[in-house]
Amino acid sequence: MTTAVLEKDTKSDAKLGVIDCDIHPSLSNPAEILPFLPLRWRDHIEDYGLRSPNPFYAALPYPRMGNGMRQDSYPPGGGPAASDLAFMQEQHLDPLGIEVGLLHALNAGPSLMNIEMGAAVCAAYNDWQIDKWCGPDPRLKGGICVPQEDAGLAVKEIEDRKSDDRFVQVAFVPKSLEPAGRRRYWPIWEACEALDLPVGVHSAAYGQRANTASGWASFYVEEHYSFAHVAQTVLISMIFEGVFERFPKLKLVLVEGGFAWLAPLMWRMDREWEEMRGEVPHVKMTPSDYVRRNVWVTTQPVEEPPNPKHVRPLLDWIGIDRLMFSTDYPHWDFDHPERTFKVGLSEAEMQAIMRGNAAAVYGL
Repeated sequence: MTTAVLEKDTKSDAKLGVIDCDIHPSLSNPAEILPFLPLRWRDHIEDYGLRSPNPFYAALPYPRMGNGMRQDSYPPGGGPAASDLAFMQEQHLDPLGIEVGLLHALNAGPSLMNIEMGAAVCAAYNDWQIDKWCGPDPRLKGGICVPQEDAGLAVKEIEDRKSDDRFVQVAFVPKSLEPAGRRRYWPIWEACEALDLPVGVHSAAYGQRANTASGWASFYVEEHYSFAHVAQTVLISMIFEGVFERFPKLKLVLVEGGFAWLAPLMWRMDREWEEMRGEVPHVKMTPSDYVRRNVWVTTQPVEEPPNPKHVRPLLDWIGIDRLMFSTDYPHWDFDHPERTFKVGLSEAEMQAIMRGNAAAVYGL
């Protein structure tokens, strides 16, 4: 949990409602998802397993998925962290005043080599989100997992879920087969815009690519840091491929990649666009204008400069209205909503970050 930039502000606690834009529900055990799958795919998984591009076969994709969770987040009755709704309510939702919690059900479905099986796994996780989490507790809202490498199957899954208001966004894995702005994904962006469903791009262990431009990192600390890199790659591609020009009402939310990098990235994109805009005549506005119209970032993990007061101009450069609070519960780098930026934010600015911006983006 971050400590340097954040500090308890008891005067504001009673006034602030909280929308948590990043909660990770877990399976109680790997077999828990099987009842949500057709028998064909249950048999297939038993015989052949889930074949994904992840190089660490038969191993957890990240160490924190094993023993790197908050050590107090394991249910008293046993099971993985965040696998028990009652304990999540007792530990997280109720005491911290979470009015709405957005689920990111990370799974291998969107990136499986067998796309048809991937579609079935995505549908199963969507059913599981409703059955175990969003149905029993209306504070929890799901993200539609889609087999993103087949746009037709992805759009079908979106269409199948569009009338269920317990889903408030479409989940997209950033380490995609091609850059996210490529036209192979445009049918997904078109469906999201038409249905006013934000696209939640969450850093993920699974995917078709490594987080770095030169391959798989040696250490987890490298992998964890490079979450910011894949978020930038998605954003740059979607701007310069013309996604936001073609779909001007599309909402992109970058989750768990930090945010301090966004301001200098906007400066650089604007400068490069001014110099080379002839190469991309379809990009009509400055890149930073697209960011300010179409893009939001969640706060966790908060970058922490040695002098916390230096965060204030950073927030001004990015724009308070682009930031939405997230805890990343139950992961080890969890951020607590009862701590506020020590940088002189007004009550209205805190309300916007903690609740108002997300309420507007997701129509809550």
